[in-house]
Amino acid sequence: MDNSPMTRPWFILSPCGTSLLTNSVIDEAERNAIVRCANSKSREICSAEDRQLLDGLTERMSERLANSNQVEVAKLSAELNAITKLYQGDLNAPQHFHQLLCTDTWLGEATATSVAGWLRKTGFTVDIRRQPDLRTDDLQAFQAALSDLVQWCEETVSGYAKNHYRIIFNLTGGFKSVQGFLQTLAMFYADEAVYIFETGKELLRIPRLPVTMSAEKEVRKHLQTFRRLAQGLPVADVADISETLLLKIDGEAALSAWGVLVWEQTKRSLYVEELHPSPSSKLVFGPQFKRSLENLAPDRLRHVNERLDQLARRLEEGAIYNPCSLDFKALQGSGYKGSTHECDAYADEDAKRLFGHFEGGSYVLDRLDKGLH
Repeated sequence: MDNSPMTRPWFILSPCGTSLLTNSVIDEAERNAIVRCANSKSREICSAEDRQLLDGLTERMSERLANSNQVEVAKLSAELNAITKLYQGDLNAPQHFHQLLCTDTWLGEATATSVAGWLRKTGFTVDIRRQPDLRTDDLQAFQAALSDLVQWCEETVSGYAKNHYRIIFNLTGGFKSVQGFLQTLAMFYADEAVYIFETGKELLRIPRLPVTMSAEKEVRKHLQTFRRLAQGLPVADVADISETLLLKIDGEAALSAWGVLVWEQTKRSLYVEELHPSPSSKLVFGPQFKRSLENLAPDRLRHVNERLDQLARRLEEGAIYNPCSLDFKALQGSGYKGSTHECDAYADEDAKRLFGHFEGGSYVLDRLDKGLH
């Protein structure tokens, strides 16, 4: 394992708690104000008295951190304590990227902003992700936030991994409820997870463990249901799906955080196998569609299956859903070989599009072909 800052660039994910804020408290009034406003999404929600107390506290916190050296910041911030020990004092690695994750609260973002300021001053590139609904006063919203976090890891963290970054989850800071969940995600998305040992002086490093999902059989059995749940589309029956993989939101079924994780990990193998049946009655395959996919490489086939999921959602939800990766639109002019509409299949390598037409209340996929110029 080569951890030298001069080799592969690092992507370091650090959940941020409020240790920096609480370590800057000077009296009980400030401490009580933190407790009262811990779950407040914005400053304006708090009372005028609490705002005045916490404005002074956050300003003092930021100034104190900005003027502290490595030894001092390690005492102030749990997140920076682990980061400085990770680098063994040598922070000269500007190619590394620090991703801070904070709760969906005023104080959470304020604390993360101060941590980011110190890292940027040191020379790092830093981004703060304020995770929507990530607060502990609403369990249903919190669970939805964890599901969204899995999706973000799949899209963003995996993207850095594909670009040869070493992925490190720094789980020293943040709240216990978030730390425990990220520890599980680290098994699938990180090269290693790091913690500060109880003494506060030693860094505990846990490399990625050879963990695999064992739920493929269940996903394969209920593939169409999982595809629709992953797109937020209604389903008729979820009685045979494990309860741990599901949430009930306003009476409708949705994938839980664990369900999203299972789905994202499992579909990688399922989607390269074959063209799976349409996930919607509004989307049907024309007589020549399957033939146009003959000899398609597995990774290209995966893109097609993923795009069909998006296309099904577009057809059921309407024009409000049309992400750039889909780009569903009408063809200009009189059509093309009987097709009236097109969308992206994949935009990289030998970029191709999916062509189709509306017929009898459904959208018929005609073929996979090169885009029109």
